[in-house]
Amino acid sequence: MNEETIIRKTADYIREKLSGEGSGHDWWHVYRVWKNAVHIAGEEDADLNVVQLAALLHDISDWKLNDGDCEAGPRLAREWLEKMKVDEALADHVCEIIKDISFKGAGVNTSMRTKEGMVVQDADRLDAIGAIGIARTFAYGGFKKREIHNPEIRPELHDTFEKYKNGTGPAINHFYEKLLLLKDLMNTATAKKIAEGRHLYMEQFLERFHKEWNGEY
Repeated sequence: MNEETIIRKTADYIREKLSGEGSGHDWWHVYRVWKNAVHIAGEEDADLNVVQLAALLHDISDWKLNDGDCEAGPRLAREWLEKMKVDEALADHVCEIIKDISFKGAGVNTSMRTKEGMVVQDADRLDAIGAIGIARTFAYGGFKKREIHNPEIRPELHDTFEKYKNGTGPAINHFYEKLLLLKDLMNTATAKKIAEGRHLYMEQFLERFHKEWNGEY
């Protein structure tokens, strides 16, 4: 199969697998990350084939929805890529990106080894901030049956993946524990520029949220 056919079949596979998923890690999240990644790859001169496959497969089995199993995603991705008879070196690269892409806590290093990994990680992180990021935060909070906000539970900047993985704080805490940190963790110049506006929008939202929470008019 040629590259275009493999990309199309992969997109069809992920769409069927993740459509209707209710945590915010659904097909449309993958679709947005895919399109963001293609745009960033074009600006940053990254390998478009690696980027597209990694973007499409990055949430094939997210650890947050699999009892913290970080190996499930790369394992299922590799099975699919082998089925598509993808070159082994390409499959290795894509699975490495999937394994390392996730934010794992404020104090945990999640740097990418390759330009393609940086591009896909940036694309995924861009979908976690701004208006879409706000919507996904509350979708995930509801999915996990968490409070919207509880001022008695303070945000925690987790210094290990285990602490981050086991966190159960309210949805608003997630902004301080992760989302507001992402602007400064972008890898590429292209993503850094996009992140500025999305970050500002979240700050404005939180300012308004806390005013309304405190009964200010």
